[in-house]
This record gives sequence, C-alpha cells and structure tokens, in this order.
Amino acid sequence: MKIEIRNAKSATPRSDSHGALSRSADCQSALRRSRAFTLIEVLIAILILAMVMAVVHSVFHGALQLRNKTDQAFEDAIPLQHTLTLIKRDLANLAIPGGTLTGMLQTSPTTGSSKSATHSGQQAGPSFYTASATVSDNSVMSEMQKVTYYLMPATNGGSGLDLVRSVTRNLLPVMTEEFSDQRLMGGVNALTFQFYNGSSWVDTWDSAATSTTTGATNNLPQGIRVQLTLSVESGQLAQEPIEMVVPVMVQASTNSTTSGGGS
Repeated sequence: MKIEIRNAKSATPRSDSHGALSRSADCQSALRRSRAFTLIEVLIAILILAMVMAVVHSVFHGALQLRNKTDQAFEDAIPLQHTLTLIKRDLANLAIPGGTLTGMLQTSPTTGSSKSATHSGQQAGPSFYTASATVSDNSVMSEMQKVTYYLMPATNGGSGLDLVRSVTRNLLPVMTEEFSDQRLMGGVNALTFQFYNGSSWVDTWDSAATSTTTGATNNLPQGIRVQLTLSVESGQLAQEPIEMVVPVMVQASTNSTTSGGGS
C-alpha cells in the first residue's frame, strides 16, 4: 500500500508539468497568430504604398519638367541677350561719317566700289562704322570697325534664319575687303532698322544727303530703332517683335554759318 501511494503521489506532479507545458505552447501559438498579418491587411498596405509612390512620382515628374523648361528658356535667352547687347553697343558708338576711317551711313549704298566684299547672306540694314571694337595688345587695329548684319539660312536645320554679324577691322584702302562673320543666334525671321530724323521715324537714311534743316552733310539720325522678329514653330502663336531704341549721341557740326546783320 505504501508503494502504491508513493507512485500515485509521484505521478501527480508529472501530469501537472505536462499541462503547464501544453498551456505555455498554446499561449505562444496564440501570440504568434495575433502578431501575423492577414492577406487583406497586406493588400491594403501595398495599395497605400502604391498611392504614395504615385503622388511622389507625379510631384517629381512635374518638378523635373519645370526644371527642363527653365533651363531651355535660360539657354534660349542667352543668345538673344547677347545679340541685343552687341547691336546696342554698335549703334551707341557710331562714328561721324566722312572721316579717314569712316564711311557713309546709307541704307542703299552706292555700288561699284573696288573694295566692296561679296557676302552670301541677305543684308539686314546698313553698314555701321562704329568705335565698338576691343583694343588688345595682340591686335594692331584700332577701335574703329565696320559692322554689317546679315540673315543667312539656318545651319542647324532649325526654323527661321541665322543672324550673322560681319565685322571688318581693316578700314584702310585695300583691293578686297576682309571680314569675319560671327553667328549670333538662330530662329530669326526679320531684323529691321528705323531712323529718327528729329520729327518722325523713317525707313531709309543717307548721310551723304544734305540736311534740309541744318544744311550739313555727314548727318546721323538722332536715334535708331531696331526690331527683331523671331520665328515660331508651326502651331504656335506669333510673337511681337522685340524692339529696342538706341539714341545717337554724336552729331556732325553744321556747314552753314550765321552772320549778324548791322547798319
């Protein structure tokens, strides 16, 4: 009897330990199940992530397009600003016609000169004798130069024409005039010049003609208006011409004299 009682007593704690272990395993299994995600929760999370990524992509794409448009506008504005600066500098430094190194300002110059150069472009406006050249130690030329603007066919296959600035530095008598061309910008439709005679704007000018008001020759206009018309692509609206007015600060002195009357 005593042995059986001992066995019974010893068997009781064994069953209790097995029950505790099973309860602990059930708790851990329930805890693992409570920590796991269901398929619907995973799909909802993926959908929210896709929506956030779509918004980020649209914002990034819009910012990238704005950056590209800004860079393109900046690149297009640089040649235009450079062109307008050169034209303004050439006109602001006009030299009085009739000097040793200066010729006449004529919108329709007389032909037949032995030193006239042949240019392949279409001349836009008259030739200007101006003191806008840069004097350097590497050049023996003075600041005087002859500048003519030409419109030539586009070299890069774009729309419109190329605006070319032709410069002649050697103004001494030579058999053939030497010039160097500088391409300023493309996409130009027209370049026009108008001249202010003191009362109105005129399309032509001839410094060799005698002034009706002062009786002097070698006259320069009091101001020059430049209009630069840019070409547009097909389907785009036409733009207004870019206009710039440059005052002419130098004027030839009159050839007439005034005598005072007396008894």
